[in-house]
Amino acid sequence: MLDDYLDQVEDGNGGLGSVSIFRGGREVYQRRFGQKYLSGVRADADTLYQIASVTKMVTAILAFKLIEQGRLGLDDTLADFHPEMPAAAEISVRQMLAHSSGLGNFAIKDSTVWIVDALEPPAILAEIRRQGVAFVPGTRVAYSNSAYYLLRMILEDTYGRPYHEIVEQEIARPLQLAHFASVKANHADTFRSYAFADGTWGEIKEVDFSNVVGVGDIASTPGDLNRLIVALFNGELVRKETLALMAPAPGKGWGMGVAEFAYGENTFLGHGGDVIGAHSRVIYNVQDGTAIAYSTNGERIPTNAFLETIVGIVYGGTFQAPALK
Repeated sequence: MLDDYLDQVEDGNGGLGSVSIFRGGREVYQRRFGQKYLSGVRADADTLYQIASVTKMVTAILAFKLIEQGRLGLDDTLADFHPEMPAAAEISVRQMLAHSSGLGNFAIKDSTVWIVDALEPPAILAEIRRQGVAFVPGTRVAYSNSAYYLLRMILEDTYGRPYHEIVEQEIARPLQLAHFASVKANHADTFRSYAFADGTWGEIKEVDFSNVVGVGDIASTPGDLNRLIVALFNGELVRKETLALMAPAPGKGWGMGVAEFAYGENTFLGHGGDVIGAHSRVIYNVQDGTAIAYSTNGERIPTNAFLETIVGIVYGGTFQAPALK
């Protein structure tokens, strides 16, 4: 059934992407589609996709590894590391992880995505300071790219290494993720992003991923995304009690680095990522150990609708012909 659906997507030139499904800790399904329509692009099952904000789940895992070691505390404040930031003395690491700090979205400046060209860190930090906080820290939840940018800086200060080396040494190497890297690791075999217009796919200008290190810069295959999330829920990265802290309360949406996704009668935990031209999701069902990862570098079916269909098929449902945008 999955092949039938993805055949329809591919035959209709309905998108570019890859799906991976794990059960019992191993991959039981993998399918790439659409890349044959890209002229002059060489790719295979090992070519990476930009996973955008799924990076934040990795940043959270790395923070909780430090917390387990006693090198960082959930109640440590931003002022302990960057006192020049707005409301630094009132913002805790816990709030930064949980999107309740009140900090904003540095990627949007004057209603424009301004991170498409390389920026120096002082310019980004100045924008974070200029935006300030939108509410008293800890009183609301609002997704914050700025909080995770500062968390990445805290990680680098505490680990004593740049983010790409931390990811490699603490995540990729222990889990044997051969196709999983932060942007400054300079992994060459990564898809560019495309948009569909006038019957063809054209490459589009992406953000400069060096501007979003620790926020949205990692590239991976869906298979390695599933290996990551299976390892997380199997206790290979953090302790079970730590994972319980990361996960949201049922129905609350956001936890600390992990979000809730409901599809029909099934509830998953994981993370999503969306950036100009690229979208990813990796989700895990704690009830039956099913992990599903999807990445696209050219979207004509909205990512959430696509994943809802995939989940439905995995759990025995049928599907309708895909509606393309």
